[in-house]
Amino acid sequence: MRDTDDEVREIKREIIESRGLIIKTNNLTNSLAADIKSIAKRQVGYERRFNWNSGVAYVLFAGLAFTGLKFWSDVRINEIESEKEGLEREVSELRRNLAEETRRAEKREQAEQKAASFYGLIRQKKRTKVVEGYNEIQQEQLSKAEADFFKDVVARFRLDLSVEAYQNGLGLMRTERYSEAARLFEEAITLQEDASHIPAVKLYLGQALRKLGRSNEALLLAKEVLEQEIDKDIQVEAAWLLSKCAEDVGDLDQARKVLRLLLRRWPRSARVPDARKLLGEINMKIWKQPAQKTGQQ
Repeated sequence: MRDTDDEVREIKREIIESRGLIIKTNNLTNSLAADIKSIAKRQVGYERRFNWNSGVAYVLFAGLAFTGLKFWSDVRINEIESEKEGLEREVSELRRNLAEETRRAEKREQAEQKAASFYGLIRQKKRTKVVEGYNEIQQEQLSKAEADFFKDVVARFRLDLSVEAYQNGLGLMRTERYSEAARLFEEAITLQEDASHIPAVKLYLGQALRKLGRSNEALLLAKEVLEQEIDKDIQVEAAWLLSKCAEDVGDLDQARKVLRLLLRRWPRSARVPDARKLLGEINMKIWKQPAQKTGQQ
C-alpha cells in the first residue's frame, strides 16, 4: 500500500515537474518567437535602409555621371566651337587672300597691257608722249625690270627733249624771239634740271629775261650760273650778265663788285674791254650820286 502511495506521489511529482518544464519550454518558445520577430523586424529595417541607401547611391552616381558628362560635353562643345571659329578665320583669310590675288592678277594684266602700249610709244620714239605718260605708268604694278627699263628710257628721252628745247631756244634767240626762247629754256630746265647743259640754259634764259625787261629774275639766274662748278667756261658770261642786271635794277655796288671779280679771275677774257668800260661808267654814276644828293638838298 505504501509503495503504491509512494509511486503515486512520485508520479504526481514527475507530473508537476513535467508541467513546470512544459511551462518553461513554452516561455522559452515564446521568448524565441519574440526574438525571431525582433530579428525579422531588424532585417526588414536593414533591407529597407539598404534599399534606400542603394537608391540614394544610385541617384548620386547618376547625378555625378550626368554632371561629368555635362562638363565633358561643355568642354568638347567649346573645343569644337573654338576649332570652328579658327576654321572660319582661316576660310575668311583664304578668301581675302584669294580676292587680293585676283585683284593683283587683274591689275597685273592691266599693267601688262599699259606697259605694252607704253613700250610701243618708246619704239616709235614719241619722246613727248613717253615723258608725259611716265607718271601714269609708274602707278601700275610693273615688274622691277619693266620699271627700271622705263625709268632709264624716260631719263634719256627727257635729256633728249631738254637738249632739243635748248637748241630750239638758241635759234629763237638769234631771231630775237625772246619770249618764245625763254619758254623753251624753262622747258629744258624742267625736263632735266640736273643735266650738264642746264647751266648754259640758265645763262641764256637770263639773257632772254633781261631782254624782256625782267632783270630781277635774270639776276638770280646769273648768280646761280656764276656759283656753279659744272660748266666753268660760262662763268665769265654769267658775271657779265650779273653786272648788267645789277645795273638795270640800280644795284651799282653789286655791279661794280662783280665787274672787279670778272677782271681779276678772267683777265684774258674777251669780255675784259667791255667790263673795264662798264666799270668806268658805273664808277662815274656812283661818284655823281653824292653830288646829285647835295644839289637836291
